[in-house]
Amino acid sequence: MKTQAAILRQAPGKWEIVELDLEEPRQGEVLVKLAASGLCHSDDHVVTGDLPSGTYPICGGHEGAGVVEQVGPNTPGFEVGDHVVFSFLPGCGRCRWCAAGKQNLCDAGARILEGDRVTEPGSFRMHLDGRPVAQMCGVSTFSRYTTASTLSTVKIPRDIPLDKACLVGCGVGTGWGSAVNAGDVQPGDTVVVMGIGGVGINAVQGAAHAGASHVIAVDPVAFKREKALELGATEAYASMEEATESARDHTAGQGADVAVVTVGVTEGTHVAQAFGSIRKAGTVVVTGAGATIGIPVSLVELAMMQKRIQGALFGSSSPSADILKWLRLYQEGSLKLDELVTRTYTLDEVNQGFEDMHAGRNLRGVVIFD
Repeated sequence: MKTQAAILRQAPGKWEIVELDLEEPRQGEVLVKLAASGLCHSDDHVVTGDLPSGTYPICGGHEGAGVVEQVGPNTPGFEVGDHVVFSFLPGCGRCRWCAAGKQNLCDAGARILEGDRVTEPGSFRMHLDGRPVAQMCGVSTFSRYTTASTLSTVKIPRDIPLDKACLVGCGVGTGWGSAVNAGDVQPGDTVVVMGIGGVGINAVQGAAHAGASHVIAVDPVAFKREKALELGATEAYASMEEATESARDHTAGQGADVAVVTVGVTEGTHVAQAFGSIRKAGTVVVTGAGATIGIPVSLVELAMMQKRIQGALFGSSSPSADILKWLRLYQEGSLKLDELVTRTYTLDEVNQGFEDMHAGRNLRGVVIFD
């Protein structure tokens, strides 16, 4: 079948709207009609080349939701009409990581930037003029239709709006989990969240939900600081210097219990600033991605003050379980999703959406297909 999609021919580059050939689903796969796709900074990292694809062209998008149109042969657990959210991290349920409750580290995710089918290396489901087209994280939600592995597909209740449900496939879970799981925020904690975009705003929500007494948001953009205060932050500042001083004021000079770094393009200096804001035995959670190497922190301070720098992939969450949990929290009013969507776009406006993201005009832009 044919599908309209946004592809990137090379990096650096720009998204281009084309018509692709899309194969029918094979065993263990589903064909999904997309309803909505979030515009996540990770897709922009592909545009800049910070996250290079193993194959070009690549069809972008990894934060999407839609309706199952076709189920591959001998594929139990799904049927036509099911509503689904894609997980950009596949989960096999059998490797040591899945068995240990760390599905975000599943061995099946080792090839998600290669662009081929994770369960069938070298095999592609999208083509352009006979040439293989990579699928971003194996799902490619910048396409009206896509074929994906059931390892990357989570069935959800049909009464949840898909244009909001798509957000839990990446940005919401990555931010929420960075505070709640990786940061292990406890009631009464003081938490600093550095960078209030589509991920950081959900670290704010997660920290507040976990019972932090002070959630200090940091962003140079006034609009984002205002939104952070609406969604759980107790204070908001334009700089880490102000945030660090505030954290110390609340803790008798000790510093924050947890600092979460969710800057869109993270550098070592950002991590160092967060490191300087935490107390003895405090934790810095590094969620943002960047191409730089090296963190300028004192090794004496690291060792003698027993501080911890912790990486977080998808907020150390397990997609198959946690996506449904977050949607239940949304239904119960504990997790805000509607308020995250600043603007919606058509597929051919995808480049404009990322321009708005860079300009600080959006918490999250969402592509609506119908």
